[in-house]
Amino acid sequence: MSGLTRSPKLLKGALVGVDLFNPVASVVPFQYNPHAVTRTIKPKGASGDGARAEAQRLTGPPDEEIKMDVQLDATDQLEKADGLTAKTGIYPQLSALEMLTYPKSLLVITNTVLLAVGTLEVLPPVGPFTFLIWGAKRVLPVRVGEMVITEEAYDPSLNPIRAKVSLTLKVLTYADLSITHPGHYVFLAHQVVKETMATISSINDIRAVAGGDVKLF
Repeated sequence: MSGLTRSPKLLKGALVGVDLFNPVASVVPFQYNPHAVTRTIKPKGASGDGARAEAQRLTGPPDEEIKMDVQLDATDQLEKADGLTAKTGIYPQLSALEMLTYPKSLLVITNTVLLAVGTLEVLPPVGPFTFLIWGAKRVLPVRVGEMVITEEAYDPSLNPIRAKVSLTLKVLTYADLSITHPGHYVFLAHQVVKETMATISSINDIRAVAGGDVKLF
C-alpha cells in the first residue's frame, strides 16, 4: 500500500469575523459542512407605479439570505483524550460563533467612560466584519441575522458536548457598504465570479438547445 488515496480533499466552510482588537477570536471553521444551504434571493426592482420603461429596471443587487445548520460534536476529541475538550467541551466553538453577534467589551467600556465624562455623542460599537467562506468561488460578506443554538448533550460539568446551530445570514452587498469598506470589493468580486459561471453555463446551454450545430463565435 502506498498510502495514497484518490479521494478529493474536502474543503471546510467557515465563518470568519475580522476584528482588529482580537484577530483570531472569531475564526470558526465548520466541524462538519452543513448538508444543505438554503438561499433566498429577492431582486430589487423599481416600484410598479413608474413608466413602462422602468418595469425591468434593477435598482441594485438582490437581497440574499442564507440559512444553514451547523453541527458541533466533541465526541471525536473526547475519544482522543483531548485535554481542552475534556475541560470545556464545545463551549469555545459556540463562543466563537456567538462573538460574531457581540460588540467587543473594550468598545462598550470605552463608550461607557465617554458617556460618564459628559460626551454628547457616542457612536454605537461596531461588531466584527464577517465573511462566509463556502469554497473558493463563494466568499461573501455577511451579517448574522439570527442564531438558534440547540445544546443536545453535556459533560458532568455541564459543558455542552453536542449542539446544532441554525444560522440566518444576510449577505452584504456593495449597496450596503461604503466604497472604502473592503467588503464592497469582496462582494463585487463575488458577482464577477458569478457572472463568469453564468456565461460558461449559457454557452453550453445554447449549444444544447441548438442541437450542437450552432457556432457562437
